[in-house]
This record gives sequence, structure tokens and C-alpha cells, in this order.
Amino acid sequence: MGIFSKFQKGFKKGASVLQGAFASLSGKSRLDEDTLLDLEEAFYGSDFGVETTEDILNSIREAHKNDKMLRAEGVGEIARSVLKNILTGSEREFVLKKVKNSPEVLCLIGVNGSGKTTTSAKLGYQLKSSGRKVLLGACDTFRAAATEQLKAWANRLELEIVSGHHGSDSAAVAFDAYSAGESRDCDLVIIDTAGRLHVKEGLMDELAKMKRVLGKRDERAPHHSWLVIDGSTGTNGIEQARVFHEKFGLTGLVVTKLDGTAKGGVLVAIYRELKLPIYFIGLGESPDDLQPFSVDQYLDSILPKVELEMSK
Repeated sequence: MGIFSKFQKGFKKGASVLQGAFASLSGKSRLDEDTLLDLEEAFYGSDFGVETTEDILNSIREAHKNDKMLRAEGVGEIARSVLKNILTGSEREFVLKKVKNSPEVLCLIGVNGSGKTTTSAKLGYQLKSSGRKVLLGACDTFRAAATEQLKAWANRLELEIVSGHHGSDSAAVAFDAYSAGESRDCDLVIIDTAGRLHVKEGLMDELAKMKRVLGKRDERAPHHSWLVIDGSTGTNGIEQARVFHEKFGLTGLVVTKLDGTAKGGVLVAIYRELKLPIYFIGLGESPDDLQPFSVDQYLDSILPKVELEMSK
């Protein structure tokens, strides 16, 4: 399956309401307030948030003032233009700049169930497949199941891993993972962190300690700190992002589980709030369903061009 096909498949469920609202325009001779209200409801229901929805509707209304015969595909292009403008800067290629004998460190952060552990393994597999040497650090020692899950993924995908026993100091495991990555001349150490609720001070203290310990080995570490968000949580993910960013200093996002009930608009809402680049999105269960985020492919998937025209 091609990359665009994966995007279309992943967003199929979440985009259906929005696509249906635009398709319904094809039978209208002109836009009216009821039609605009239907569009507004569709954008709200797709988790784009208040500000983005208002920007889109205001742009459509302004265009309609100048062209009373505005066609359905024209409305879609307006929405696309507004969203593309908001998402400027959201697309970022993940580039490693490893210094000799000093691996880069990527910390994956987020609440339980967001997909951190599977993302760690999938990303490690993809980088390994592209010729990079990667090591996983199983630093969610709070949950024994998390460590076992990452070990199972590592075994399945033939990835190197460092882990500790249940209840051990997660910062110490991160230290050991970095040391192993350094001695094995790895390009990247991916740290799977604990995932208790972002409002728990104990978790924040644990993450801060991990950051300090890694900084003692390499003052630049962690080089990357990405928040992994379950896309099906909708705009609730924004509060997670805000708190983690304030406490830990995030450098990017991974949005997962977009192949389920996720509406997709949360990508726009979160980026608009924090201006953090979206490096990858999760569109399925297999390792290659973790895909680099593409603005154009995203917009093509949720806002297909309306082929049927509004009758004059």
C-alpha cells in the first residue's frame, strides 16, 4: 500500500462526517445559512477547535459575499487554504546529527494508552531498516507490562534493548541505555518513558530526574522530546500537550491511533496551540503504518476535492 493510500485508509472513519458535509454542497444552487451551519457543525465534530472552525467559516462567508454562485469545490479549496496556512511549519523531517561515539537520545512522553511503547518499537524498526543503529530503553518501570511489551516488540523486530526490573529507578535505566548506546556506537537511543496521568507530580518529577541524568552524560540530551498523543482523545490532547510542554520542554509530536475513531482535526488544534512540529502519525498496527506527517497528504485525505459541482 502506498503512503497516500495509508493516509486515506487511516483517516477514512474520522473524515467521513466532514467529507459528507462537503459532498452535500453539490446539490445546492447556492450557499445559505443552514448550509454554513452544517459545515460549522462538521468542523466542530471533527475536533478542529473553535478558532480554526471560525477561521474557515469566516473565509467561506467572505468569499460568498464576492461570489454568490460559489461552487462546492471552491468551498473545499477555501477550507484547504485556511488549514494549510495554519499548518505552516508543522511538517518536519526527523534528521539525526550524531556526533562520533555519542548517540542522540529521543524521549517519548505521554499518558498510558497513547501508544508510546509501540511507537518506540515502530520508529526503531524504521530507522534500523534505513541503516541506522538504534537501541531501545524500557524506562516505564512503573508498569511491568510496558517493559514486557517493549521486549516483545524488540524481539519481534530484532532491536537492541536495555531494561530494568519492575519498580526500578527509570532514570537509572535511561543512564544504562545511554551507556549501552554509546559503547555500541548507536545512532539513536529511544527512551520509552512512564505514562501515568500528566497531572501527577510524581511523574513530572521522574521525567525531570531522567532529563538531569541524561544531561550528565551529554549536555544536549535528550536531543528530542516528543509527546505521543492518542488522536481519538480529541481536543483533550491539547491539555496534555500544554502540561508536558511546560514541564519537560517538548520538541515535537507523534499522533497515534488515527485509524480508529479519531476525527483528525485534533492535529490542527494541537499544532495551532503549541506550534510543535508533527513528526509522525500512526495509521495502523503494523510497523510501516507509522508514517512521517505530510500536510498535503493529510489535507487530501480529509478534504478530497469535490468533483460534483453546484448547479447554477
